[in-house]
Amino acid sequence: MIRGFRVHIKKVIVVAITFFCSCDNGRKEALVQDPLNQEPLAIAYDIRMVYTDSLQVKAILTAPVHHDYTNLSLQYSEFPEGVKVVFLDENNQENTVVADRGILYNATSIIDLQGNVLLEASDGSLLKTPQLYWDADAEWIFTEKAFTFSNQDYDVAATRLDTNKEFTKFSTGKLTGTVAVQEENSQE
Repeated sequence: MIRGFRVHIKKVIVVAITFFCSCDNGRKEALVQDPLNQEPLAIAYDIRMVYTDSLQVKAILTAPVHHDYTNLSLQYSEFPEGVKVVFLDENNQENTVVADRGILYNATSIIDLQGNVLLEASDGSLLKTPQLYWDADAEWIFTEKAFTFSNQDYDVAATRLDTNKEFTKFSTGKLTGTVAVQEENSQE
């Protein structure tokens, strides 16, 4: 009888060890998640975000789909099916940018616009590039990708752009294209 009891106890111990080991492994798998396979906290459709500063509307972002990843350590929002941002200046002049995809990084207020990016300024100027970054806090635009820029005076192509939103202060890489120059008469 004691021998049968020992066999029974051994079976219970083996089952208990197997049970606790399998629970422990499952718990470890739940704690260690693949950072490349994260699910969004929320998904929204047909969204409209309005950015204001001192009660003045600065930008309006619209997108068909919005994925909210504020549950991650690097918090961001993704617009996987396209994004449109209308920037308004102090005179309510509109500059519009559209892209195939967008990512808004919450901590830095930088928007990464990707794929067929087209920026159309209120004066008719056009900027085309495959990727463009917009720093909303500094109101600054930059890219390391090739771009074209055209308006009534310029038709240029270059790589690397670093400019304010008015395009009055900028630097680029090597430029190609045409620039309209007005000749002045010199009277000597």
